[in-house]
Amino acid sequence: MPAKKMNKKSVANPTADRPHMPGYGVPASRKGILSWKWAGQRLVRSHNYWFCTTRPDGSPHVMPIWGVWVDGIFCFSTGRESRKARNLAVNPRCVICNEISKEAVIVEGRAEELTDPDRIKELGRSYARKYKPWKLDAKLGPIFIVRPNVAFGMYEKKFANAATRWKF
Repeated sequence: MPAKKMNKKSVANPTADRPHMPGYGVPASRKGILSWKWAGQRLVRSHNYWFCTTRPDGSPHVMPIWGVWVDGIFCFSTGRESRKARNLAVNPRCVICNEISKEAVIVEGRAEELTDPDRIKELGRSYARKYKPWKLDAKLGPIFIVRPNVAFGMYEKKFANAATRWKF
């Protein structure tokens, strides 16, 4: 199934509600729900991310990676023969988490290889500013973007009352 195309407005204003977390005391009310702006700030500011894929045998694979969150998508590069790239070739579903777990943002989405040189150049500017002197370079390996399907926010200080799910 091809990745769902989203415009900037749908990413800027996903639908917020409560995650299904039986036994954790998550209230039914919307009071205390986190804003998407809160989540976006943490995704932009994170230097390292946890990236989760599934191996062809169904077992999980998690690695730290570098990437950028720009205009509601996550962009990263990897080696063509890396476990991440090989997993994504079989199953593009993945999970991205920011590095600070006490203010966790968990994004579930689908990865697709980015081949448009203009878009690579555009996203590469953000990447180069963040990770100087490193840059996005398709000659070194595939560049992927991940579009979110659903995301979760978990704020440790206000745990149950702040637990939020965003749908795109």
